[in-house]
Amino acid sequence: MFNFKQFSVQQDQCAMKIGTDSVLLGAWCPIENNPFSVLDIGAGTGVLSLMLAQRSNAEQIDAIEIDENAYEQCVDNFENSPWADRLFCFHAALDEFVEEPEDEYDIIISNPPFYSENFKTENIQRDLARFQDALPFEDLIDAADLLLSENGIFAVIIPYKEEEKFIDLCAQVELYPVKITRVKGTPTSEIKRSLLAFKRYELSTLSADELVIETSRHQYTDAYISLTKDFYIKM
Repeated sequence: MFNFKQFSVQQDQCAMKIGTDSVLLGAWCPIENNPFSVLDIGAGTGVLSLMLAQRSNAEQIDAIEIDENAYEQCVDNFENSPWADRLFCFHAALDEFVEEPEDEYDIIISNPPFYSENFKTENIQRDLARFQDALPFEDLIDAADLLLSENGIFAVIIPYKEEEKFIDLCAQVELYPVKITRVKGTPTSEIKRSLLAFKRYELSTLSADELVIETSRHQYTDAYISLTKDFYIKM
């Protein structure tokens, strides 16, 4: 059980446990478009949906999860949350979900699987959650293009080394970055992650910023505390 300030998440049936990436994305994702509807692609535990339920007034928060165990746990986490009436999880693959789109979404959010390295472990469930071929960037971006509302925001967290490729792929379907934050563990470490938000129109100027998580072990920066304090109990 992982306890946040306003909700708790069971994760023993999920291959991908809650980590810094999901919490960063859920706290960082822009919501200034006052979303009515949210789609969480590859929901896992459902933590992104739960964070956006806490942060926004969105009335329709849909999640999709392909793995049966994770799906069942996501449903339980939704039902046990304060926002059960706004949250719904579909047990489906992304390509099934987009075959008959019924809705557009004001926010589409995803922490996609991203080990593009050519090795797999013996655990198929964890591999599915972890490896890019289970959800290629192209498929994710095509789905966002299909399902994003006119003023919608598409938000992801990906490895920094994939940032340029991801932005280029989005540009091919006329989705353009409006907010970029690059994340590093400490002031001296390499940039590890990119938080990216896209819209259907291009900004004349785009500025990217940096977020440092720790100054030293468990000594969190003011910026990281400010971003996550509504969620982490100890912040």
